Amino acid sequence: MKVWLAQIRANFLVLSVFLVLIGLAFSVKYPSSPTQEFSYIKAFMLMIGVVSAHISVNLFNEYSDFFTRIDFSTTRTPFSGGSGMMVSGKSSPSEVLRVAVITLIIALITGIYFSVTAHWVIMIFAIIGAFSIIFYTPLLSKNMLGELFAGLSLGTFVVLGTYISVHASYSMPLDKMIPSEVIWLSIPPGILTSLLLLINQFPDTDADKEGGRSHLVIRFGKKKAAWIYAAGMFITFAIIMLLPVFRVSSFWVYIALLPLPLAVKATMTAIKYGEDTPRLIPALGNNVITVLATDLLIAVAIFIEVL
Repeated sequence: MKVWLAQIRANFLVLSVFLVLIGLAFSVKYPSSPTQEFSYIKAFMLMIGVVSAHISVNLFNEYSDFFTRIDFSTTRTPFSGGSGMMVSGKSSPSEVLRVAVITLIIALITGIYFSVTAHWVIMIFAIIGAFSIIFYTPLLSKNMLGELFAGLSLGTFVVLGTYISVHASYSMPLDKMIPSEVIWLSIPPGILTSLLLLINQFPDTDADKEGGRSHLVIRFGKKKAAWIYAAGMFITFAIIMLLPVFRVSSFWVYIALLPLPLAVKATMTAIKYGEDTPRLIPALGNNVITVLATDLLIAVAIFIEVL
């Protein structure tokens, strides 16, 4: 059990739960009709589907890193570098691949179900998600697209997809289906997921380069990548701060600004110590807390508003 919990990176799966919560909160705030009741069954199915997709991408990544030899030379930290379970012989590649495929199928079945029962656009999200899972290592991470697709598939699209799955019907036109607040508040979680991947690549840069990857940290170097990370954090919290000013969202969303000091601390550490992995580790921890806390507090703010 300990081996598999480490291998699926169970401590990071809560990210998927919080993203679904944001979409569910919006479905309560913007019901399709005054009589619409909250569906716990749909909520549970969406949780299972998104968490399965998250497990699948983690396992496919582990599988690929083993065969590209990245796992044999990476510098592991509590937040990056993979689990090392296959390298240590505690699990086999065939077992990891089998579970990766099974969880991918579960995620796809969930996407197909909601594309049939809710709206066809869910199938587009599901296809992009599956593409991201399967081709992250062989294609996306080699063309500086990994961060973008991670942010979309395990960020923005989860929020939008959850809302559409609970709220929509086939008769709804796309331009009237999603309120502007839902669209705007799906962007910060997407950026945060991208930043989670970005900063966690700092300790793995040399091993990733030897394994054939070409992500943003490799392409621009750690100093410039740290400033890209800083820009992402600035945009994330700027969106949250500006939405109530422009009356897109309520001032309750300012609850999500509580992790801002940790975000600033992580940013300053990344800029100053991006080349020094031991001194960078606290920034990785602060970043994880920032990502998870901000996503959770966005959901909490929406639920508070409607209660």
